[in-house]
Amino acid sequence: MTRERLISLDVFRGLTILLMTIVNNPGDWGNVYAPLLHSEWHGCTPTDLVFPFFIFIMGVAVPLAMPTKTWDNTTFNKIMVRSLRMLGLGIFFNYFGKIQLFGLEGIPLLIGRLIITVAVGYALMGNFSSKIKNILAFSILFIYLFLAYSGIEAYHDVRLPGVLQRIAIVYFVVSLLYLKTTQKTQIITGITLLLSYWAIMTLIPVPGIGAPNLEKETNLASWLDGVLLEGHMYRGTITWDPEGVLSTIPSIVNGIIGLLIGQILQRGITPKQKAVKMIAAGVALIIGGLIWNAFFPINKSLWTSSYVLYTTGLATACLAFLYYMIDIAAYKKGIKLFLIWGVNPMIVFFFSQIIPQALVMVQFKNPHHPEEQINLLTYLYQFGIAPFFSNPMTASLAGALIYVGIWTFILWIFYKNKLIFKV
Repeated sequence: MTRERLISLDVFRGLTILLMTIVNNPGDWGNVYAPLLHSEWHGCTPTDLVFPFFIFIMGVAVPLAMPTKTWDNTTFNKIMVRSLRMLGLGIFFNYFGKIQLFGLEGIPLLIGRLIITVAVGYALMGNFSSKIKNILAFSILFIYLFLAYSGIEAYHDVRLPGVLQRIAIVYFVVSLLYLKTTQKTQIITGITLLLSYWAIMTLIPVPGIGAPNLEKETNLASWLDGVLLEGHMYRGTITWDPEGVLSTIPSIVNGIIGLLIGQILQRGITPKQKAVKMIAAGVALIIGGLIWNAFFPINKSLWTSSYVLYTTGLATACLAFLYYMIDIAAYKKGIKLFLIWGVNPMIVFFFSQIIPQALVMVQFKNPHHPEEQINLLTYLYQFGIAPFFSNPMTASLAGALIYVGIWTFILWIFYKNKLIFKV
Protein backbone atom coordinates (compact mmCIF):
# COMPACT_ATOMS: atom_id res chain seq x y z
CA MET A 1 0.00 0.00 0.00
CA THR A 2 1.46 3.37 -1.00
CA ARG A 3 1.36 6.39 1.23
CA GLU A 4 -1.67 8.55 0.50
CA ARG A 5 -1.39 12.30 1.00
CA LEU A 6 -4.65 14.13 1.46
CA ILE A 7 -4.72 17.74 0.34
CA SER A 8 -7.92 18.18 2.34
CA LEU A 9 -6.11 17.13 5.52
CA ASP A 10 -3.34 19.67 4.91
CA VAL A 11 -5.98 22.35 4.31
CA PHE A 12 -7.84 21.36 7.49
CA ARG A 13 -4.58 21.50 9.45
CA GLY A 14 -3.86 24.92 7.96
CA LEU A 15 -7.30 26.24 8.89
CA THR A 16 -6.83 24.98 12.44
CA ILE A 17 -3.38 26.45 13.04
CA LEU A 18 -4.44 29.73 11.41
CA LEU A 19 -7.36 29.95 13.85
CA MET A 20 -4.98 29.08 16.69
CA THR A 21 -2.67 31.94 15.69
CA ILE A 22 -5.58 34.40 15.61
CA VAL A 23 -6.99 33.45 19.01
CA ASN A 24 -3.57 33.31 20.69
CA ASN A 25 -2.37 36.70 19.48
CA PRO A 26 -4.99 39.44 19.94
CA GLY A 27 -3.73 42.99 20.02
CA ASP A 28 -5.34 43.51 23.41
CA TRP A 29 -6.44 40.63 25.67
CA GLY A 30 -8.85 43.00 27.38
CA ASN A 31 -10.81 43.50 24.16
CA VAL A 32 -11.51 40.24 22.37
CA TYR A 33 -14.69 39.13 20.59
CA ALA A 34 -16.38 36.35 22.58
CA PRO A 35 -16.01 33.60 19.91
CA LEU A 36 -12.24 34.14 20.05
CA LEU A 37 -12.09 33.37 23.77
CA HIS A 38 -12.32 30.04 25.57
CA SER A 39 -15.51 29.24 27.46
CA GLU A 40 -15.44 30.43 31.03
CA TRP A 41 -16.14 26.85 32.18
CA HIS A 42 -18.90 24.65 30.71
CA GLY A 43 -19.71 25.18 27.04
CA CYS A 44 -17.80 25.38 23.78
CA THR A 45 -16.72 28.33 21.65
CA PRO A 46 -14.93 28.18 18.27
CA THR A 47 -11.69 28.73 20.19
CA ASP A 48 -12.35 25.57 22.20
CA LEU A 49 -12.28 23.57 18.96
CA VAL A 50 -8.67 24.34 18.04
CA PHE A 51 -6.84 21.95 20.39
CA PRO A 52 -9.10 18.90 19.91
CA PHE A 53 -9.02 19.47 16.14
CA PHE A 54 -5.22 19.33 16.26
CA ILE A 55 -5.29 16.03 18.10
CA PHE A 56 -7.91 14.62 15.72
CA ILE A 57 -5.87 15.67 12.66
CA MET A 58 -2.78 14.06 14.16
CA GLY A 59 -4.77 10.84 14.65
CA VAL A 60 -5.99 10.86 11.04
CA ALA A 61 -2.42 11.32 9.82
CA VAL A 62 -1.03 8.30 11.69
CA PRO A 63 -2.34 5.54 9.37
CA LEU A 64 -1.72 7.70 6.31
CA ALA A 65 1.93 8.07 7.34
CA MET A 66 2.32 4.35 8.16
CA PRO A 67 0.06 2.54 5.67
CA THR A 68 1.86 -0.82 5.91
CA LYS A 69 1.54 -1.10 9.73
CA THR A 70 5.11 -2.37 10.02
CA TRP A 71 6.08 -3.01 13.63
CA ASP A 72 9.79 -3.21 14.39
CA ASN A 73 12.41 -1.52 16.55
CA THR A 74 13.05 1.14 13.92
CA THR A 75 9.38 2.14 13.76
CA PHE A 76 9.02 2.18 17.54
CA ASN A 77 12.14 4.29 17.87
CA LYS A 78 10.80 6.84 15.36
CA ILE A 79 7.54 7.11 17.28
CA MET A 80 9.31 7.48 20.62
CA VAL A 81 11.80 10.06 19.33
CA ARG A 82 9.07 12.16 17.73
CA SER A 83 7.06 12.09 20.95
CA LEU A 84 10.08 13.09 23.04
CA ARG A 85 10.95 15.92 20.67
CA MET A 86 7.42 17.32 20.87
CA LEU A 87 7.58 17.07 24.66
CA GLY A 88 10.86 18.95 24.63
CA LEU A 89 9.57 21.74 22.41
CA GLY A 90 6.39 22.09 24.45
CA ILE A 91 8.17 22.39 27.78
CA PHE A 92 10.67 24.88 26.36
CA PHE A 93 7.83 27.36 25.72
CA ASN A 94 7.32 27.45 29.47
CA TYR A 95 11.03 27.89 30.19
CA PHE A 96 11.72 30.72 27.75
CA GLY A 97 10.49 33.53 29.99
CA LYS A 98 12.35 32.15 33.01
CA ILE A 99 15.84 31.65 31.57
CA GLN A 100 18.48 33.52 33.58
CA LEU A 101 22.05 34.05 32.31
CA PHE A 102 24.88 35.39 34.46
CA GLY A 103 22.76 38.19 35.88
CA LEU A 104 21.97 39.65 32.46
CA GLU A 105 18.89 41.84 32.03
CA GLY A 106 17.00 43.55 29.21
CA ILE A 107 18.26 43.21 25.64
CA PRO A 108 21.41 41.17 26.52
CA LEU A 109 19.21 38.64 28.34
CA LEU A 110 16.78 38.56 25.41
CA ILE A 111 19.64 37.87 22.99
CA GLY A 112 20.83 35.05 25.23
CA ARG A 113 17.34 33.56 25.41
CA LEU A 114 16.95 33.75 21.62
CA ILE A 115 20.31 32.02 21.10
CA ILE A 116 19.18 29.22 23.40
CA THR A 117 15.85 29.09 21.55
CA VAL A 118 17.57 28.59 18.21
CA ALA A 119 19.83 25.93 19.73
CA VAL A 120 16.93 24.02 21.29
CA GLY A 121 14.83 24.36 18.14
CA TYR A 122 17.67 23.00 16.03
CA ALA A 123 18.34 20.16 18.46
CA LEU A 124 14.68 19.10 18.48
CA MET A 125 13.79 19.76 14.85
CA GLY A 126 17.12 19.14 13.13
CA ASN A 127 17.61 16.19 10.79
CA PHE A 128 20.07 13.97 12.66
CA SER A 129 20.61 10.25 12.91
CA SER A 130 18.13 8.35 15.08
CA LYS A 131 20.75 7.85 17.79
CA ILE A 132 21.61 11.56 17.97
CA LYS A 133 17.91 12.50 18.04
CA ASN A 134 17.42 10.17 21.01
CA ILE A 135 20.41 11.51 22.90
CA LEU A 136 19.43 15.14 22.34
CA ALA A 137 15.76 14.63 23.26
CA PHE A 138 16.53 12.69 26.46
CA SER A 139 19.27 15.13 27.46
CA ILE A 140 17.05 18.19 27.03
CA LEU A 141 14.19 16.59 28.95
CA PHE A 142 16.59 15.64 31.76
CA ILE A 143 17.79 19.26 31.96
CA TYR A 144 14.18 20.50 32.13
CA LEU A 145 13.28 18.16 34.98
CA PHE A 146 16.51 18.85 36.85
CA LEU A 147 15.95 22.60 36.72
CA ALA A 148 12.27 22.28 37.70
CA TYR A 149 13.02 20.25 40.82
CA SER A 150 16.51 21.52 41.66
CA GLY A 151 15.30 24.22 44.00
CA ILE A 152 16.73 26.98 41.80
CA GLU A 153 14.49 29.99 42.42
CA ALA A 154 14.11 30.98 38.76
CA TYR A 155 12.63 27.61 37.82
CA HIS A 156 10.84 26.45 40.96
CA ASP A 157 7.39 27.21 39.50
CA VAL A 158 7.94 26.55 35.79
CA ARG A 159 4.92 24.92 34.16
CA LEU A 160 5.48 21.36 32.91
CA PRO A 161 2.18 20.44 31.14
CA GLY A 162 1.06 22.14 27.94
CA VAL A 163 -0.56 21.76 24.54
CA LEU A 164 2.36 20.19 22.69
CA GLN A 165 3.11 17.95 25.67
CA ARG A 166 -0.41 16.52 25.52
CA ILE A 167 -0.19 16.08 21.75
CA ALA A 168 3.08 14.18 22.23
CA ILE A 169 1.51 11.76 24.71
CA VAL A 170 -1.55 11.18 22.54
CA TYR A 171 0.61 10.66 19.44
CA PHE A 172 2.68 8.01 21.23
CA VAL A 173 -0.35 6.08 22.51
CA VAL A 174 -2.34 6.32 19.27
CA SER A 175 0.61 5.24 17.12
CA LEU A 176 1.16 2.15 19.25
CA LEU A 177 -2.55 1.34 19.20
CA TYR A 178 -2.58 1.59 15.42
CA LEU A 179 0.43 -0.66 14.93
CA LYS A 180 -0.38 -3.27 17.60
CA THR A 181 -4.18 -3.56 17.72
CA THR A 182 -7.22 -4.08 15.52
CA GLN A 183 -9.85 -1.44 14.82
CA LYS A 184 -12.23 -3.30 17.13
CA THR A 185 -9.73 -3.03 19.98
CA GLN A 186 -9.21 0.66 19.21
CA ILE A 187 -12.97 1.29 19.43
CA ILE A 188 -13.25 -0.65 22.70
CA THR A 189 -10.27 1.26 24.11
CA GLY A 190 -11.84 4.60 23.21
CA ILE A 191 -15.20 3.72 24.75
CA THR A 192 -13.52 2.36 27.88
CA LEU A 193 -11.45 5.51 28.38
CA LEU A 194 -14.46 7.82 27.99
CA LEU A 195 -16.69 5.81 30.32
CA SER A 196 -13.90 5.39 32.87
CA TYR A 197 -13.16 9.11 32.91
CA TRP A 198 -16.87 9.91 33.33
CA ALA A 199 -17.09 7.45 36.25
CA ILE A 200 -13.91 8.74 37.89
CA MET A 201 -15.00 12.37 37.70
CA THR A 202 -18.61 11.89 38.77
CA LEU A 203 -18.52 8.97 41.20
CA ILE A 204 -15.25 9.16 43.14
CA PRO A 205 -15.19 11.55 46.15
CA VAL A 206 -12.49 14.23 46.12
CA PRO A 207 -9.97 13.68 48.96
CA GLY A 208 -10.10 16.43 51.54
CA ILE A 209 -13.10 18.05 49.85
CA GLY A 210 -15.97 15.60 49.76
CA ALA A 211 -18.54 14.65 47.14
CA PRO A 212 -17.53 14.36 43.48
CA ASN A 213 -18.14 17.58 41.58
CA LEU A 214 -17.18 19.44 38.40
CA GLU A 215 -16.38 22.85 39.88
CA LYS A 216 -13.13 24.63 38.98
CA GLU A 217 -11.20 24.38 42.22
CA THR A 218 -12.69 21.28 43.80
CA ASN A 219 -13.02 18.55 41.15
CA LEU A 220 -10.92 15.38 41.22
CA ALA A 221 -8.76 16.38 38.24
CA SER A 222 -7.87 19.63 40.01
CA TRP A 223 -7.00 17.75 43.19
CA LEU A 224 -4.74 15.31 41.32
CA ASP A 225 -2.95 18.16 39.53
CA GLY A 226 -2.29 19.71 42.92
CA VAL A 227 -0.78 16.48 44.19
CA LEU A 228 1.35 15.59 41.16
CA LEU A 229 2.13 19.00 39.67
CA GLU A 230 2.27 21.27 42.70
CA GLY A 231 4.13 24.44 41.77
CA HIS A 232 4.39 23.49 38.12
CA MET A 233 0.94 24.33 36.78
CA TYR A 234 -0.51 27.02 34.52
CA ARG A 235 -0.10 30.38 36.25
CA GLY A 236 -3.53 31.54 35.05
CA THR A 237 -5.27 28.86 37.10
CA ILE A 238 -2.63 28.16 39.77
CA THR A 239 -4.44 25.30 41.55
CA TRP A 240 -5.09 23.16 38.46
CA ASP A 241 -3.88 22.88 34.90
CA PRO A 242 -6.03 22.91 31.72
CA GLU A 243 -3.63 20.31 30.28
CA GLY A 244 -3.39 18.40 33.54
CA VAL A 245 -2.81 14.75 34.35
CA LEU A 246 -6.27 13.20 34.58
CA SER A 247 -7.82 15.15 31.69
CA THR A 248 -5.12 13.83 29.36
CA ILE A 249 -6.81 10.40 29.48
CA PRO A 250 -9.95 11.35 27.50
CA SER A 251 -7.90 13.46 25.08
CA ILE A 252 -6.37 10.20 23.84
CA VAL A 253 -9.79 9.36 22.43
CA ASN A 254 -9.71 12.42 20.17
CA GLY A 255 -6.64 10.82 18.65
CA ILE A 256 -8.24 7.37 18.52
CA ILE A 257 -11.30 8.69 16.66
CA GLY A 258 -8.98 10.48 14.25
CA LEU A 259 -7.13 7.19 13.83
CA LEU A 260 -10.36 5.38 12.98
CA ILE A 261 -11.29 8.06 10.43
CA GLY A 262 -7.83 7.76 8.91
CA GLN A 263 -8.40 4.04 8.48
CA ILE A 264 -11.73 4.70 6.76
CA LEU A 265 -9.76 6.79 4.28
CA GLN A 266 -7.50 3.78 3.65
CA ARG A 267 -10.31 1.37 2.85
CA GLY A 268 -10.77 -0.03 -0.63
CA ILE A 269 -14.08 1.71 -1.19
CA THR A 270 -14.95 4.64 -3.43
CA PRO A 271 -14.08 8.17 -2.29
CA LYS A 272 -17.79 9.07 -2.13
CA GLN A 273 -18.44 6.10 0.15
CA LYS A 274 -15.63 7.28 2.40
CA ALA A 275 -17.16 10.77 2.55
CA VAL A 276 -20.59 9.34 3.43
CA LYS A 277 -19.12 7.20 6.21
CA MET A 278 -17.29 10.21 7.64
CA ILE A 279 -20.41 12.38 7.55
CA ALA A 280 -22.42 9.64 9.28
CA ALA A 281 -19.73 9.21 11.93
CA GLY A 282 -19.49 12.97 12.45
CA VAL A 283 -23.23 13.40 12.93
CA ALA A 284 -23.40 10.42 15.31
CA LEU A 285 -20.54 11.79 17.41
CA ILE A 286 -22.06 15.28 17.60
CA ILE A 287 -25.41 13.88 18.70
CA GLY A 288 -23.71 11.60 21.22
CA GLY A 289 -21.78 14.53 22.66
CA LEU A 290 -24.88 16.71 22.97
CA ILE A 291 -26.81 13.91 24.71
CA TRP A 292 -23.95 13.21 27.13
CA ASN A 293 -23.70 16.95 27.79
CA ALA A 294 -26.87 16.68 29.88
CA PHE A 295 -25.07 14.39 32.34
CA PHE A 296 -21.40 15.28 31.87
CA PRO A 297 -21.22 18.88 30.56
CA ILE A 298 -19.11 19.80 27.55
CA ASN A 299 -16.03 21.38 29.12
CA LYS A 300 -12.66 22.05 27.49
CA SER A 301 -10.69 22.54 30.71
CA LEU A 302 -11.90 19.22 32.13
CA TRP A 303 -11.82 17.65 28.64
CA THR A 304 -15.06 15.85 29.46
CA SER A 305 -16.19 12.79 27.52
CA SER A 306 -19.05 14.78 25.97
CA TYR A 307 -16.50 17.37 24.82
CA VAL A 308 -14.49 14.60 23.14
CA LEU A 309 -17.49 13.30 21.20
CA TYR A 310 -18.78 16.75 20.27
CA THR A 311 -15.45 18.15 19.06
CA THR A 312 -14.39 15.03 17.16
CA GLY A 313 -17.83 14.95 15.56
CA LEU A 314 -17.37 18.50 14.31
CA ALA A 315 -13.83 17.72 13.19
CA THR A 316 -14.99 14.63 11.30
CA ALA A 317 -17.76 16.58 9.58
CA CYS A 318 -15.35 19.37 8.62
CA LEU A 319 -12.84 16.91 7.18
CA ALA A 320 -15.60 15.08 5.29
CA PHE A 321 -16.72 18.34 3.69
CA LEU A 322 -13.17 19.33 2.73
CA TYR A 323 -12.44 15.81 1.48
CA TYR A 324 -15.47 15.88 -0.77
CA MET A 325 -14.83 19.38 -2.11
CA ILE A 326 -11.05 19.10 -2.59
CA ASP A 327 -10.16 15.44 -3.09
CA ILE A 328 -13.35 14.27 -4.81
CA ALA A 329 -14.84 17.29 -6.58
CA ALA A 330 -11.33 18.70 -7.20
CA TYR A 331 -12.43 22.20 -6.18
CA LYS A 332 -9.15 23.82 -5.19
CA LYS A 333 -9.73 27.54 -5.63
CA GLY A 334 -8.60 29.57 -2.64
CA ILE A 335 -6.93 26.73 -0.76
CA LYS A 336 -3.30 27.83 -1.26
CA LEU A 337 -3.33 30.02 1.86
CA PHE A 338 -4.38 27.10 4.04
CA LEU A 339 -1.96 24.71 2.34
CA ILE A 340 0.88 27.09 3.10
CA TRP A 341 -0.10 27.04 6.77
CA GLY A 342 -0.94 23.34 6.85
CA VAL A 343 2.36 21.88 5.67
CA ASN A 344 4.50 23.77 8.22
CA PRO A 345 2.55 23.77 11.48
CA MET A 346 5.43 23.02 13.83
CA ILE A 347 7.54 26.06 12.97
CA VAL A 348 4.50 28.32 13.45
CA PHE A 349 3.56 26.65 16.70
CA PHE A 350 7.10 26.96 18.04
CA PHE A 351 7.96 30.54 17.15
CA SER A 352 4.47 32.02 17.55
CA GLN A 353 4.82 31.07 21.22
CA ILE A 354 8.26 32.67 21.50
CA ILE A 355 7.95 35.90 19.49
CA PRO A 356 5.33 37.65 21.72
CA GLN A 357 7.39 36.81 24.81
CA ALA A 358 10.49 38.24 23.13
CA LEU A 359 8.73 41.48 22.13
CA VAL A 360 7.47 41.97 25.68
CA MET A 361 11.07 41.82 26.92
CA VAL A 362 12.04 44.87 24.84
CA GLN A 363 11.28 47.72 27.26
CA PHE A 364 11.79 51.47 26.79
CA LYS A 365 10.35 54.81 27.91
CA ASN A 366 6.88 55.52 26.63
CA PRO A 367 7.38 58.51 24.29
CA HIS A 368 3.93 59.84 25.22
CA HIS A 369 4.42 59.27 28.96
CA PRO A 370 8.18 59.43 29.67
CA GLU A 371 7.67 58.48 33.31
CA GLU A 372 6.35 55.06 32.22
CA GLN A 373 8.01 52.03 30.67
CA ILE A 374 6.35 50.30 27.74
CA ASN A 375 7.21 47.05 25.97
CA LEU A 376 7.60 46.80 22.21
CA LEU A 377 4.56 44.56 21.68
CA THR A 378 2.25 46.97 23.51
CA TYR A 379 3.81 49.97 21.78
CA LEU A 380 3.32 48.53 18.29
CA TYR A 381 -0.31 47.83 19.04
CA GLN A 382 -1.23 51.00 20.93
CA PHE A 383 0.41 53.40 18.50
CA GLY A 384 0.57 51.44 15.25
CA ILE A 385 -2.80 49.67 15.11
CA ALA A 386 -5.34 50.78 17.73
CA PRO A 387 -5.59 54.46 16.60
CA PHE A 388 -7.00 53.37 13.24
CA PHE A 389 -10.09 51.70 14.76
CA SER A 390 -12.95 53.14 16.78
CA ASN A 391 -13.96 49.74 18.15
CA PRO A 392 -11.26 48.34 20.50
CA MET A 393 -12.33 44.75 19.80
CA THR A 394 -11.95 45.27 16.06
CA ALA A 395 -8.55 46.84 16.68
CA SER A 396 -7.55 43.84 18.77
CA LEU A 397 -8.64 41.47 15.99
CA ALA A 398 -6.73 43.57 13.45
CA GLY A 399 -3.60 43.10 15.54
CA ALA A 400 -4.03 39.34 15.33
CA LEU A 401 -4.69 39.45 11.58
CA ILE A 402 -1.57 41.55 10.95
CA TYR A 403 0.44 38.94 12.86
CA VAL A 404 -1.17 36.26 10.68
CA GLY A 405 -0.21 38.26 7.60
CA ILE A 406 3.43 38.39 8.67
CA TRP A 407 3.47 34.64 9.26
CA THR A 408 1.74 34.02 5.93
CA PHE A 409 4.57 35.82 4.13
CA ILE A 410 7.19 33.78 6.02
CA LEU A 411 5.38 30.50 5.36
CA TRP A 412 4.94 31.39 1.69
CA ILE A 413 8.71 31.72 1.38
CA PHE A 414 9.15 28.33 3.07
CA TYR A 415 6.47 26.77 0.85
CA LYS A 416 7.96 28.22 -2.32
CA ASN A 417 11.40 26.86 -1.39
CA LYS A 418 9.98 23.52 -0.20
CA LEU A 419 11.22 24.06 3.36
CA ILE A 420 9.24 21.90 5.77
CA PHE A 421 10.17 21.72 9.46
CA LYS A 422 9.27 18.54 11.32
CA VAL A 423 10.07 16.93 14.63
